[in-house]
Amino acid sequence: MGADGAQLGIMSARDALEKAMEQGLDLVKISPTAVPPVCKLMDYGKFKFEQQKREKEARKNQRVVEIKEVRMSPGIDVNDFNVKVRNAQKFLADGDRVKVTVRFRGREMAHTEIGKDLLLKFAEQCAEVATLDKDPKLDGRHMSIFLSSKVGKDAKK
Repeated sequence: MGADGAQLGIMSARDALEKAMEQGLDLVKISPTAVPPVCKLMDYGKFKFEQQKREKEARKNQRVVEIKEVRMSPGIDVNDFNVKVRNAQKFLADGDRVKVTVRFRGREMAHTEIGKDLLLKFAEQCAEVATLDKDPKLDGRHMSIFLSSKVGKDAKK
C-alpha cells in the first residue's frame, strides 16, 4: 500500500524497499503472517509520534478512582458521626469510593451488632449520593462497608 493508501499490488521485498527509498519513506509490515505479507509505505517516526500523542491525550482524560477511608468506633457520639458522614459525602461527590470501618477494641468484640447497625445507619445517611457496594463484613477486629458514588465516574476531573 502506498503512502496515500493506494494499492501498489504484489511485488518483491526488494522492489518495495526501493520504492520506499525513492519516496523517502519506510516500509512497514502491517500483516507479516499473511501470504504474501502486507506492507505499507509510511513515515514510521511520524506514525509513532502521533500514536504517543493519542495515548498521552487518553491518559490525560482518565481519572483514577481513589478509595477514601472513614474510621469510627462503636461508641461514637452523634456530632462526631455527623462530621464523618459529611466528610464521606464530600469524598463521594468528588467521585471517589469510600470505605467505612468500625474498629472494635477489647470487650466491644462481644457487641459487633452495634457496629453493624452503625455502618447501616451510615450507609442510610449517604443513600442520596451513594450506593452500598458490600454489606457489613467483619474482618478480625474491623467491620467495614464500601460506598460508591451515584454520580458519574468522571463527574469531577
